[in-house]
Amino acid sequence: MERTHLPSGPTAAPRTAVVWSVLRQELARHRDRTLTVVDVGGGTGGFAVPLAEAGHQVTVVDASPDALAALTRRAAEAGVAERITAVQGDGDALGELIAPASIDLVLCHAVLEVVDDPVRVVESLAAALRPGGAASVLVAGRAAAVLARAINGHLDVAAALLADPQGNAGPRDTLRRRYDADSAAALVTAAGLQVEQIHGVRVLADLLPAAVAEGDPQALLDLELAAAAQPPYRDLATQLHLFARRPGA
Repeated sequence: MERTHLPSGPTAAPRTAVVWSVLRQELARHRDRTLTVVDVGGGTGGFAVPLAEAGHQVTVVDASPDALAALTRRAAEAGVAERITAVQGDGDALGELIAPASIDLVLCHAVLEVVDDPVRVVESLAAALRPGGAASVLVAGRAAAVLARAINGHLDVAAALLADPQGNAGPRDTLRRRYDADSAAALVTAAGLQVEQIHGVRVLADLLPAAVAEGDPQALLDLELAAAAQPPYRDLATQLHLFARRPGA
């Protein structure tokens, strides 16, 4: 039975289309079987529910009980409750929650910016994957944060972000760290994964006035997809998406 179909809604949004396009390629590699997926920090199921609708078994690990309750309701409404498991926990404890070498695909989106120890989390991701398994890692982009603060007149914050080795703007910053393509790739590679693709996510979607974005959403979508893999546009994106694989079968 082919299991590559994904609902059109989430895959068509300019802010997530790049990630979905990469995930769709991975699902196509395994169209003849059900994948075991873990979504770390998956919240209310923006990725988990469509993946379950496509026929895969998904475990969502999230620290928020409210988010997991919303996920459970959403899964039930979509008719995929039996394919989704909700586990309360955070990224730093992933190694204690997921058995080694048991997962085909792991998603870690907007997690490494806030955890205590990103090195430990990525090592846990790599350990959870079966040989040949893949990781979808989404992190906040440092360059975009600097430019956004500067454009909005917060030059002191932009300067702090630019100068700080971790890409942090100080005690009021909601993120502990931000990445560029090289630093994110180095983190993933050090855990033993091989980076296959790097894309920018929200290269233009966060920069355009709403009237422009809503006026021609297809044109924005096409432009996002075209710019996503091309430096320097990729490197100015709000987020960076790395797709990596554990060597093996």
